[in-house]
Amino acid sequence: MTTNPTVKSSDMDAYENIYACICDLNGTFRGKRLPVDQAQKVRQDGLRMPLSLAAVDIWGEDVENSNLVFETGDADGIARDTGRGIIRSDWGTKPTAMIPLWLFEEDGTPFVGDPRQALKAVVDRFSALKLTPVVATELEFYLCDPTEAEPMPPLSPVSGRRLDTDGVMSLDDLEHFDAFLNDVYAACATQGIQAEAAISENGAGQFEINLKHVADPLRAADDAMLFKRLVRGVARAHGFAATFMAKPYGTRSGNGFHVHFSLLNASGENVFDNGGPDGSPIMMQAIAGLLATMQENTLAFAPHRNSYRRLLPGAHSPSNVAWGYENRTAAIRIPGGDGAARRIEHRVAGADANPYLVLAAILGGALLGINEGMRPAAPIKGDAYTQKLPTLPLDWASAIKAFETGHYVPQIFSARLQKMFVECKLQEQMRFNQHVTEFEHSSYLEKV
Repeated sequence: MTTNPTVKSSDMDAYENIYACICDLNGTFRGKRLPVDQAQKVRQDGLRMPLSLAAVDIWGEDVENSNLVFETGDADGIARDTGRGIIRSDWGTKPTAMIPLWLFEEDGTPFVGDPRQALKAVVDRFSALKLTPVVATELEFYLCDPTEAEPMPPLSPVSGRRLDTDGVMSLDDLEHFDAFLNDVYAACATQGIQAEAAISENGAGQFEINLKHVADPLRAADDAMLFKRLVRGVARAHGFAATFMAKPYGTRSGNGFHVHFSLLNASGENVFDNGGPDGSPIMMQAIAGLLATMQENTLAFAPHRNSYRRLLPGAHSPSNVAWGYENRTAAIRIPGGDGAARRIEHRVAGADANPYLVLAAILGGALLGINEGMRPAAPIKGDAYTQKLPTLPLDWASAIKAFETGHYVPQIFSARLQKMFVECKLQEQMRFNQHVTEFEHSSYLEKV
């Protein structure tokens, strides 16, 4: 496991305060600002926080009629150190520190509504089979001009001109934003996140940074959460805004969150490798499980109203349930290369999704396929967008319903988390439905 370059006790005098926080279902850090002298106590004894904090909506409001709030009197649980330690954040005007926490019941048992606990439960099932998932993530994001009311590409720090082209793999774009990227990599090193290649993506001001594969899914999800936070922080320090919103521009590429994974046995061998390009029978079972659970789990991959703008057919994101070899139009891609690195790439999730829920859904689906000996349909060839294939839920309401009623969802997630997530999304959906957009007014007001 990667070492954690955490803040030493002797260095704590440099900090005025510390943030102790958990991750909620929407992938937002929520917690408390504490005097720095309480840091070690929090790490040793934990911190009391309401269990309902994990289930608030995207605006930070309690879900109405949630049994976590009303039936239990909004009871506290214990938020404990995840083991990451005290993490430094140096991009602001003053250095700050953070302690990532996760939730437990009063009696010390894991709070199953905590998204990190959901992933831990799936990982434990792999451990029982003496299998270790090895996970790598790829996150896309846009830099935007923070002075504009709506998203606009940023001004180049070199030319001073606004980016206006989709410069895929552009070296010029990478060089123009070199200072920002250098600080992102420095912040990653400070927080123990192993960042690898950076590329300029399809959208104006869009970048992708790959995080190195690790034999610890919890670590991979922690890294993705911290990465999103530090990118936004470093962007502000450079005069930009950064967004992981799935589709900030209607006519430009969306932000994806691609996940690569393989499985190691007790001897450290990749069980997906059969010595050839096709992959092993256990890899076929994992693929079949991913396909069988994909529609039900779409809400974990696309949790917000905006998420479904990215999943529109033909929008260069997966919209069909299919897999293929070296085929980026398919939801599941099997990359080529050395058999020892044989792996599955899951391409459905948007960068707006909660990394813990994404990895729990992916690994949980793969595990179901392995345990039940499932077999996948034949791999597709050619353009998946133009073929007659089963589709993902293409709107938010359908995805919420699929997650609520899914056959496989309770075999991956706890009943409590399933109910919490559905109630949270229904509340958000209701609020969005109450807002009429300017485009609707201009289209309909005096015409219908």
